[in-house]
Amino acid sequence: MSAQETVLKKVIRPIHLWAIGVGLVISGEYFGWNYGWGVAGTIGFLVATLVITLLYITFIFSFTELTTSIPQAGGPFTYSHRAMGPFGGLIAGYATAVEFLLATPAIAFALGNYLHFLHPALPVLGTGIVFYVLLTGINLLGIKESALFSLVITLLAVAELLIYMGIVGPSFKAANFMHNAMPAGWLGVFAALPFAIWLYVCIEGIAMVAEEVKDPSRNIPKGYISAMLTLALLAVGVMVLTGGITDWKSLSAIDYPLPEAIGVVLGKQSGITKIFAGIGLFGLIASFNGIIISYSRQLFALARSGYLPGVLAVLSPKRQVPYIALIAGGLLGVLALYLGKTDQLVILSVMGAVVMYILSMISLFILRKKEPELERPFKAPFYPWFPAIALALSVVSLVAIIYYNQLLALLFFSGLIIAVVIFIAMGKHRTPVVPVAQQEMVL
Repeated sequence: MSAQETVLKKVIRPIHLWAIGVGLVISGEYFGWNYGWGVAGTIGFLVATLVITLLYITFIFSFTELTTSIPQAGGPFTYSHRAMGPFGGLIAGYATAVEFLLATPAIAFALGNYLHFLHPALPVLGTGIVFYVLLTGINLLGIKESALFSLVITLLAVAELLIYMGIVGPSFKAANFMHNAMPAGWLGVFAALPFAIWLYVCIEGIAMVAEEVKDPSRNIPKGYISAMLTLALLAVGVMVLTGGITDWKSLSAIDYPLPEAIGVVLGKQSGITKIFAGIGLFGLIASFNGIIISYSRQLFALARSGYLPGVLAVLSPKRQVPYIALIAGGLLGVLALYLGKTDQLVILSVMGAVVMYILSMISLFILRKKEPELERPFKAPFYPWFPAIALALSVVSLVAIIYYNQLLALLFFSGLIIAVVIFIAMGKHRTPVVPVAQQEMVL
């Protein structure tokens, strides 16, 4: 395979990075997080969210150092491979693939439920599959077109959340929010951590398009930091205001809490309620599209490095997109739609993310010692405290997720063991670590 066939085009600017970063995550404001109320209550989940917000602030500032130092499509896989060798790359690649590949079917379920809420005749599963086909088709057009689509749809999604807060805000009552607010005590806070992570998970997907960013050393920090601040403000605002308008328990186990909340305020037959549910699709579509970009680049990078079949690294000659990786990821997502439920997919996706966060922070510490001469256009502030806080909170989160979801954890780690066995059987563990600067030319 020639270098020309495995080099992605550099067309992405800071505004596109902001859109991709916010777009990757913004569906988490629309659904999924409310399951955290079911295990922790409103105050318990708010505490979990503040802890996880600290995790992400320290993580993103630290992760940006890796992304700008090693701006490659593989993201965490590339960093861990460079820092810890083939096994580090394998574990990070597996965890990241699980995170992104299983986040999309969770969003597809929510899309199906939103449309079913509007038009009960539409089937949830069938609608999710249709969106897979449509958004995969948009991504096949090219990264420039896909990034522009992300920008437009993300701006609409952010505007909608601001309008939502304006509609429900006047109906907020502290008594509703505080009612039975921590039914499970501090244990509930730990149980709610994966649902708090869902408010931010996948923002690190910006790293997957780093190879396609113009002037990555300057533009990637702008994209990451602006996206993180936007998401933190939206997450806390939406969660607190929604919890104060009615009995929050009625919203804690559905995939469309925001339209339901507006229905409580304005009445379910209100035209505004139906309009909101319709445009509520913007946030879900934005995340769906952003995560498709990310998982296709992750599969592409793993294949380019020999961890997956090489055919997944083939780019379309005209558009320069990893079209086989796009199609393969879509097929895997549709399979997950048939096999999983929304909350299960959320937890598995988050589990993959947290494992990847742990490996990324370890890689940051290793590379600081192993390669002090590596050019670092952006350095993690307050080093070593920021990466240490991110690492510690990620470990706590992983322990909590495993403790409260033992069967899903068994499934996740069984998959990892199978991947390791295949990896060793194929002799990939003996493959030397190729310097990043040489990787594109070697492959």
